[in-house]
Parts: sequence; structure tokens; C-alpha cells
Amino acid sequence: MMNQNWKRTKELAGYFAEQLKSDGILPTAKKTAGFVKRRFFGKKARFLPLPKVLEKQRQTDFTGWPTISICVPLYNTPKEFFDQLLTSVQNQTCPCWQLCFADASDQQHTQVGEWAQDACKKDKRIRYVKIQNKGISENTNEAAKLAEGEYLALADHDDVLAPHAIYWMSKKAFETKADFLYSDEALFEKDIRRPIVGHFKPDYAPEYLESCNYICHLAAFKTELFWQVGGERKECDGAQDHDLFLRLIAASQVAPVHIPKVLYYWRVHSNSTSSGTSAKPYVVAAAKKAIGDHLQQVCPNATVEEGLFPSTYKVSAPMPKDALVSILIPNKDHIEDLEKALQSIYQKTIECAFEVIVIENNSTSPQTFAYYKTMEQTYPNCRMVQYQGNFNFSAINNFGRTYAKGNYLLLLNNDVEVINKEWLREMVSLCARDGIGAVGAMLYYPDDTIQHAGVIVGLGGYAGHSHKYARRGGSGYMFRAATVQNLSAVTAACLLVRTEVYDQMGGLDEDFQVAFNDVDFCLRIREAGWRIAWTPYAQLYHYESKSRGLDEQDPVKKARFASEQSRLKQRHEKVLKADPYYSPNLTLDREDFSENPDHRFLKEE
Repeated sequence: MMNQNWKRTKELAGYFAEQLKSDGILPTAKKTAGFVKRRFFGKKARFLPLPKVLEKQRQTDFTGWPTISICVPLYNTPKEFFDQLLTSVQNQTCPCWQLCFADASDQQHTQVGEWAQDACKKDKRIRYVKIQNKGISENTNEAAKLAEGEYLALADHDDVLAPHAIYWMSKKAFETKADFLYSDEALFEKDIRRPIVGHFKPDYAPEYLESCNYICHLAAFKTELFWQVGGERKECDGAQDHDLFLRLIAASQVAPVHIPKVLYYWRVHSNSTSSGTSAKPYVVAAAKKAIGDHLQQVCPNATVEEGLFPSTYKVSAPMPKDALVSILIPNKDHIEDLEKALQSIYQKTIECAFEVIVIENNSTSPQTFAYYKTMEQTYPNCRMVQYQGNFNFSAINNFGRTYAKGNYLLLLNNDVEVINKEWLREMVSLCARDGIGAVGAMLYYPDDTIQHAGVIVGLGGYAGHSHKYARRGGSGYMFRAATVQNLSAVTAACLLVRTEVYDQMGGLDEDFQVAFNDVDFCLRIREAGWRIAWTPYAQLYHYESKSRGLDEQDPVKKARFASEQSRLKQRHEKVLKADPYYSPNLTLDREDFSENPDHRFLKEE
């Protein structure tokens, strides 16, 4: 409870500080009072639809909608938990459900079976079997054997379904014929109307799923597919769902459908996995086996180890033997910055072959050209090439690419400093994986706050940096500042791309002279069928000023920026409205993954 109070205090402080800066004291006081009332003491449940919405759902014609069989292993279940789960299923707005109980309770808890059998007598959609306790996976499989629905869904005996859970699962299954669907969820202690926190997930992100089981609850999948992959595996008890999801997706070969609505409530108590892996120490070993077995199919010779935080994992793919990285660094004067960057690259880069191409553009200081001569003598495989013309970031890099020999290109600013020796190896080994076209890195400001942990498209109307200004060392939202993951874009301040992909895209679009060239580039890569990945295991300082911004006094720069904004919106309007790797339930006004204050997830169709 102390942690939750601290989180609430931080949330309120952040809201207050932001409003104070923009509105002043009196308006802020009124807004903050309203915020506290809505956020912590409001009468309306945060994530539940209005009663009129639920009633409208009940009036739907459900002809043809598939039945979802909810599989629940019971084990010494407390009466309160059993009743809450049962009631939540019985109160579904859609009747297309079946509830399958497999009861492995011991002899001191025979009443659990009595409650379940009593429920069976009252509703033929409820099925029950008494079994010997063989562990969570085999107990779940026994529940699945009772299922008659086209789809299975898994629920823990101490959790609760939202009243519209089956409505949305069955509706989307009917509309899409998807093999696999999953929703958002929330954690609660006593009352689902007062959840602790919501987990608002991205659409399917394969590298993120390898790093942690972000899908979790509520997941539904075709019954036939479940048995095709052999159901849940006993050897992965503790991470059995993570293991199952990886195998289901691999067998389906179709991306799961994400429903961005809170359809499941995960109870937090001392013995639940929602309270952390420390509750069940065997989870780590089980998850490593699940991910390791998956890697044998998708990335042979890759290894898995524990990640930066409990419940996270790090996949290390092998380095391609022929990898050569051409590092392209545009430069105009600022030789102190350039020297710092080069020194860190040459001193700290390990296990990766590279060359450096410094692209000179309109330097005016004689010392700069004198430095270039010594630079080429000091640093092996480093040379300067000269671009003629006005500053155009895209054109400069495209020019530098014509001199590159590598099968990977690294676009790198001259105002960075490498932090960890594995940085380039981590980026290359990730970029070499099948389907990945480009990779970004973790960039910090000099004060050890985050400058870039990936780009979220749509923030501020166009694009913004994930977790900007967050303190170094944190896990971020749902571990998203601490896990390898998929994103729509990454910054060209440090962007690794396969040379073949760069050429396939025609390089950077030179009509984006200064802004959004990297966002446009990454979005075009994704449109061509490649994935964009980001890794926290490649870390650099980026000495870009926090206060640097658009020169409001320069009409030429303002007009150019507006033109580039317009071009980005015209070309990528659809993804600007809905980044698949960012939830519509999260704000577009800040980079901290806070909830959308408009609560758009309550506006049901």
C-alpha cells in the first residue's frame, strides 16, 4: 500500500507541476481538486463502461458469434474469490460463454467442488471436473478438455472478468476470424471499480513478447490451435502462459488481434504472480526455457538470460560473421564534440568491425580541417568526405552512404558519447535478426535522464520520444524503458539500418531537410514489411540541449518546420492517429505513458 500511495503522490505532483507552469496558481488549484476527485474518489469506475453501454450490448444479435470457453484451474480457492469470478462471468453482456472448472483442491477444501457443482446445476454453460493436482499447466489442460467453444480463454481462480469481456472477445473473433486475441487489463486488490493501475498494451510486438509476457490477460485463442500445439506444458509451469503464447503465435503465423480495452482484472495479493516473481521463484527458470525453446525455431544459436528487472529477459542473438558497420557522422565545426564521440567509439566498441565516415558540411574554422587530417591518422578506418551544399540532414547522410562499404549503416550525431562497450554489438546482432530492418538505442542527457527510448508516433500531434526526462535506471511503463521491443520509429541521432534496407527505401527523404526525416524513414521501412526495434542495451549520452527548440524568431525555419510537419502528416496520417506500439488509452500530450485524461476507452461503440 505504501508503494501505491507513493505512486499516487508522484502522479498528483506531476499533474500539479505541469498545470502550474501553464495556468498559474488559482486555475491550477481548481483543476487539481477536480483531478483528485475524478482520479481517486470519483463515483464512476475508471475502466468500466457506463451502464447504458452495457445494456446496449445485451440487446445485440449474437447469431454466429463464437463461444468462448473460459478455463479455470481451481485450487483451495477462497469463497470470496470464487464468488467474484463466478459472478463476473454470469454477468457478462454477451451470453456466448462457457465456464470450465478443473478442481485440484486438497481434502481440506472439498467445499470448493461443492460450490462449483452447485453452479453447474444452475447453468448448463458451467462444467466441472475433480482432478488430482498435477500442476498449473496440466490442471489447465484438464479444464480445456471440458470446453466446447470455438475459442478458449484462460482465467486464474482469484481474478475477475470485466462485464463486457466476452462481448468484445466474441465480437472481434466473429469479425476477424483471428486465431488469437488479447486485451488490456488492470490490477486490483478488493474492488474492480477502484483498480490500482491499468496495463495498456501495444499491438503485437514480437521482440517485446520475448522480453516479457506483456500479453498476459485476457487472451483467447482457437481451441483447435490450442490442442494442435499440445496445450500447456508442465515443464514451463510458472511461465506456462508465456510459453503457450509463443507457441500459438508461431503455429498460427498470423499476428494476434489486440483489443485495447480493459477486459480482465488481475487480483494483487501475497501469493499471486501479479505481486512479482519473488512470490514464485521457479518462474524465472520456466520463462527462460519457454523463450529458449521459442528461439530454437526463430533464431537458432540465440541465448536467453535474465533482463534488467524481474519478469524481464534478454535475448542475445549471434553476431553475423561478415558484419561491417559504416558509421556516418555529419559534422560542421564542433570538433570538440566530434573528438569526444570518436574517442568513445574507438575506446569502447568491442566485437564489431566498423569504419567511420565523417561528412563535412560547411565548416568555417581552419582548425576543423586541420583536425580532420589528424583524425584520419589517429583513428583507423576513419575518413572525411565533403558534402557541398546547404544543410540538409537527409541529403548529407545519403551522400555519406555512397562512400560506405559496410552492410550496416549507423546514422550517428556528432554530439554523442558511447557509454557501454557492447553498444554496437547489441545493435548489430538485433538488426541481423530476420525481419528487423532498423534498430535504435537508449540515449541519455548528461544529467542521466532519458533523451530517447524510442519514438512514439502521434505524441504532440506528430512524434515524441518515449520516457523523455525519466531518470536513468528505471523500468519505465510496463518495462518499456528496460526491454528490447518494437516501435514505429527511432531517432537518427543513433540509428542502425541494414544497408540493403536503406537502399531499398532510397535513403532518407531529402524533402525532410531537418525534422522528421528519421520518423518518415522508419515508417517507410515498416510499410515495406520490416520491423523497427529498440534496445536499452546500447547506451550513449546525447549532448543535445534540453532547452533547444524551434527558433520562433526565424520565419524561414518556422516555415520549413511547418512544411515538414505537413509532409509527415500527409504521408503517414493513419499511423499518426494510431501508433500500433502505443495504446489509445495513453495520453498524446506527454511522453510518460500516463493515462489519457479523456478516458477514451470508456467511449464504447
